[in-house]
Amino acid sequence: MGFAQGVLDQSAAKADGAPAAFHVGRLPVHGDLILAPMDGVSDLPFRALARQLGSAMSYTGFANAIEILNGSARVGPVLAYEEFERPVVFQLFDDDPGRLLQAALKVRERNPDIIDINMGCSAKTVAGRGAGAGLLVEPKKIGQIFAALSRALDIPVTGKIRLGWDDESRNYLEVARTIEENGGALVAVHGRTKKQGYTGRADWDAIAEVKAAVSIPVIGNGDVRSVADIDAMKEHTRVDGVMIGRGAMENPWLFQRLDRRQVPEEIVYAAIERQLAHSLRFYGAGRGLILFRKFASRYLAAYDMEKSQRDALLTCEDPPAFLRRVGELLAEHPAFLEPRASG
Repeated sequence: MGFAQGVLDQSAAKADGAPAAFHVGRLPVHGDLILAPMDGVSDLPFRALARQLGSAMSYTGFANAIEILNGSARVGPVLAYEEFERPVVFQLFDDDPGRLLQAALKVRERNPDIIDINMGCSAKTVAGRGAGAGLLVEPKKIGQIFAALSRALDIPVTGKIRLGWDDESRNYLEVARTIEENGGALVAVHGRTKKQGYTGRADWDAIAEVKAAVSIPVIGNGDVRSVADIDAMKEHTRVDGVMIGRGAMENPWLFQRLDRRQVPEEIVYAAIERQLAHSLRFYGAGRGLILFRKFASRYLAAYDMEKSQRDALLTCEDPPAFLRRVGELLAEHPAFLEPRASG
């Protein structure tokens, strides 16, 4: 696995001495591809793998301001990070400016590089109470949040938004300008409304409008599943960076600008081995394997396996046996690889 290990580790060296792709406030970001924050997905083991493969920033999953202030034990694992992940972005959510300010001040003690306000989550339990995408219907409140946090914090404050609540209230330009005018240092735009969820197509034209309307960096998000999609979004929108969410769950090698078919089995195995080991350390032996299996299912979706083989793997409760089965399945079902460019 020596070659595979080298591929996993090479991204850390690329940033050394390289010019920044963009800055968040004064903070340089070396790279234009970023793993999207996803609740229940963007945990430390997965972020670490993505960062090692080339993701330029590490957004945590979102943390509830109420739980932060109440000292909930659930907050710690969400905001846990490793030093090599920097820049590290803590993402928070709530519907109350005062609570968000107090929560941001409290988590500042954990030394993140950036605080991000989630205004994109469309889940009923979040948006339904006015947090996440629910904030989009109250641009004035968004202004209050960013004004308060940007004054009180000594690190950049950013926001991740959708295009609006629904097609009748697509107020993304107003929201993006409000963020900038009140001290926000970056805006990430998912090109769908709250009502759309993850259905339909992302509106890259709207993302391009945001980029043209503000002077702070803009990150585009939505429908990026291939290297061609990365290039097309950058060309179409002129964004500073491209955020990859569900596409990265299937192909974290996108951060190396590799399409899934270009990734040989030894590299897939090495990534599974590394992330599983990290998950076992982070969560413990039992829970670590259970939580990792959803990732393995995505990574192995490219292979033509029998349902019984997949089921046996994804119900396996012993980590060494799990890795043996992964190796056997990869050997039995090699994927068709696209020709690699010479040189």
